Amino acid sequence: MACRGRVPSPPGKSSQAHGFSADLEQLPTSPPSLSPNPGMATTLGLNHSSMSEFILVGFSTFPPHLLPIFFLLFLLMYLFTLLGNLLIMATVWSERGLHTPMYLFLCALSISEILYTLAIIPRLLADLLSTLHTIPFAACASQMFFTFMFGFTHSFLLTVMGYDRYVAICHPLRYNVLMSPCGCTCLVAWSWVGGLVMGLVVTMAVFHLTFCGPNEVHHFFCHVPPLVKLACGTDIPLVALGVGLVCITSLLGCFLLIFLSYAFIVATILKIPSAEGRHKAFSTCASHLTVVVMHYGFASVVYLKPKAPQSLEGDTLMGITYTILTPFLSPIIFSLRNKELKTAMKKTFLSKLYPQSP
Repeated sequence: MACRGRVPSPPGKSSQAHGFSADLEQLPTSPPSLSPNPGMATTLGLNHSSMSEFILVGFSTFPPHLLPIFFLLFLLMYLFTLLGNLLIMATVWSERGLHTPMYLFLCALSISEILYTLAIIPRLLADLLSTLHTIPFAACASQMFFTFMFGFTHSFLLTVMGYDRYVAICHPLRYNVLMSPCGCTCLVAWSWVGGLVMGLVVTMAVFHLTFCGPNEVHHFFCHVPPLVKLACGTDIPLVALGVGLVCITSLLGCFLLIFLSYAFIVATILKIPSAEGRHKAFSTCASHLTVVVMHYGFASVVYLKPKAPQSLEGDTLMGITYTILTPFLSPIIFSLRNKELKTAMKKTFLSKLYPQSP
């Protein structure tokens, strides 16, 4: 029997999810009856629970008069994110001078951002205008898979871009050898493979759990912490700990590699005798470094915050930072902070809009 109504949480208990751990006192341990469920869950061989759907609480706790404002704001930010990334890809494609490893990685990063936002924001926009916030079991699993796949691909590509800047500044004479077309293609391919593996590992671990009620997901998309809160069984702490360790280890590993790359870059830049040379070398890294600081800054605020009681509205707004705000700012930063890309955009598009008379 599918749970289609809202099932209230036990009185006096908080159903908020903070981090990847689950509170055992809030989780039922009685096994549910199994029911078949088609779609991606069947393909991955995931457990089927007594639920056929979840309810995404998300923005439904906000005052109704704010929802149209949120819809318009998020829609404009989403369209700008798509436009900005497509503009970067079109510029790199049309300008032969930008056919270099750095801009190949930037195009791959733009693709990952487009797909990441596509997995979350259209569903969010539909829920903001709808009174029904249900999502089928298989669709929830699919959304989690694509969210983690493209999210981790984004992190791996940022790491590869840091390595590219390290080679360009610290080993310029060996750059064409170390960053050959074949090598760059392999780095991009492995980033996507790594994202695929992470998406599969996290989704299969979470959806092998048994869900037997309540079915309210306290988020605006199918995210790990609020879903783990809805599971029942004795293996929940182990799964929550395992997923948390895998995700945090991967993200910290990427961050440490980027940090090491920039440590060597800074040491090399400081050895350049002229101030103009130092400025030119650092300017090639400015946009990437800004996006890295923003990416990991928002992630650390969301995932490493203290487990103090917090309102559902506060958690929802915090989730906006890494699902909508970061992808929105990323193409702006790369376009404005990268002088070569900005010049190419003006040359490619403004010249077509305002052709000069002979």
